Amino acid sequence: MCAQLIHDTSHITYESLLEGNKRFVADALKEDPEFFTTLANGQKPPILWIGCADSRVPANQITRTNPGEIFVHRNIANMVIHTDMNMLSVLDYAVNVLQVKHVIVTGHYGCGGVLASMTNKQFGLIDNWLRHIKDVYRVHAQELDAIEDETKRGDRLVELNVIENVSNLCKTSIVQNAWAKGQELHVHGWVYSLATGLINDMKVSTDNNLKMDEVFRFSQTAS
Repeated sequence: MCAQLIHDTSHITYESLLEGNKRFVADALKEDPEFFTTLANGQKPPILWIGCADSRVPANQITRTNPGEIFVHRNIANMVIHTDMNMLSVLDYAVNVLQVKHVIVTGHYGCGGVLASMTNKQFGLIDNWLRHIKDVYRVHAQELDAIEDETKRGDRLVELNVIENVSNLCKTSIVQNAWAKGQELHVHGWVYSLATGLINDMKVSTDNNLKMDEVFRFSQTAS
């Protein structure tokens, strides 16, 4: 569902990936002979990144971080869906075992999944996944329909989708129970620009459920 690549990737082959791995190892050991020994001893990343599966948005590269510093979950259009056991399992492990300090939902402008959700076309099985984004559009239809430029309307839906999924993240029992225990946990929403390489902070960061609608707020940790 992501936009077609505009640069030539014909040089990338199965064999070139293995050769690239060898160069990676050689470069890493040249810089730090204990690099892989340290990695093998375990991980304690402070960040959980929930991002889009788009190949142009690699978490470590665009934040200049190293292996072992960001725990990553990716899916089409960076969704946080309360029935998605894959995402919830990653979130539970990151929060309760790794004790991450920050969870960041990161979308990107020009997201193919978001743009597809704005149409009436059928794409197959993924239509059921995109339905969640269509619901975001429905809630914000008045604002979105008033944007005449289709690209700008898509960009705004990307932003609203990130904001909505930050809200979904905060509503999970995993996050709320961590807060109830006094655990330090901050939730954020970002949008990455493929055109500039810069991250746009959506300014929706929170570390509590105090502004959450009462119906979603859990009163205590489940026994």
